[in-house]
Amino acid sequence: MRLGNLKFAHYGAVSYMQEIGREHGLDVQERVFAKGVDLIPALVAGEIDIAASSSDAAIAARVAGAPIYVVAGFAKGGARIVVKDGIKSLAELRGKKVGVARGGAQELLLLAELAKAGLSWSDRPGKDVLILYLAYADLNQALASGNIDAMCQSEPQSAQAIARGFGKELMKPYDTPLGEPVRALVMTEKLYKGKPDVARRVLEAFVDATRRFETDPALASRWVREKMFKGQLSETDYKDAMSNAPLTTDITVAHIQTTADLMVKYGVGRLPKAPDAREFVKLDLLEKAKSALPVTKAKR
Repeated sequence: MRLGNLKFAHYGAVSYMQEIGREHGLDVQERVFAKGVDLIPALVAGEIDIAASSSDAAIAARVAGAPIYVVAGFAKGGARIVVKDGIKSLAELRGKKVGVARGGAQELLLLAELAKAGLSWSDRPGKDVLILYLAYADLNQALASGNIDAMCQSEPQSAQAIARGFGKELMKPYDTPLGEPVRALVMTEKLYKGKPDVARRVLEAFVDATRRFETDPALASRWVREKMFKGQLSETDYKDAMSNAPLTTDITVAHIQTTADLMVKYGVGRLPKAPDAREFVKLDLLEKAKSALPVTKAKR
């Protein structure tokens, strides 16, 4: 079972599937990508079977022809608008440079907030806000060095920027029609339709991994900090990040449709039109997995 994943704190339970996969009769092999849009070519080419992705990237992949289904959600929120000292409102971003990674949830969140504030934007001079598209790994350095004035960044990088003192949280950008973005677990149609028993066990492993993380926070912290970040993430940064990115297994057709509609409205992903979410959000295996696995109490 080939899993595409990203290196973010709230992607940890998905990563943990490789640890417990054999308990569900699966050999889960993880491949880590730099950003969500990088998953699309791999899905189209059939190089991965399941992937952890922003909903934006999953929608873009479907429109690009990737034969995939959204089969679950795995985390909510996970973003902040972080600014240099002295900026106290979105309105004060006028005339400023704002960094964001292209094609992820953070881009859509940022543009929705700028639109709500009545600000125009472009990646070329001439609008209220100049957008600089940078890799997630480069955004913090750009803010610290003064190359940008603000950023819409994921976790734990946004928490790290605040903890290190070169950034201040302006807001958690969840007060637009998008609300808190829900990250999506996607699966190829080939797996979903062609190997239903394997697909069922994949969802059971995912629900199992998520529940273990939810009930054993120490386990979750160790896995993310030691396995995913190789000791480069502190316990404090991990807790700060996850306070803004709670785990879940749930996602809705309505949320995916709203995300797709806003992507078209703001030009994220350059979609010709919004797809019908009902055609590719398939939650039956998730509901069966949730019913099949017992719910345990959290450790203290």
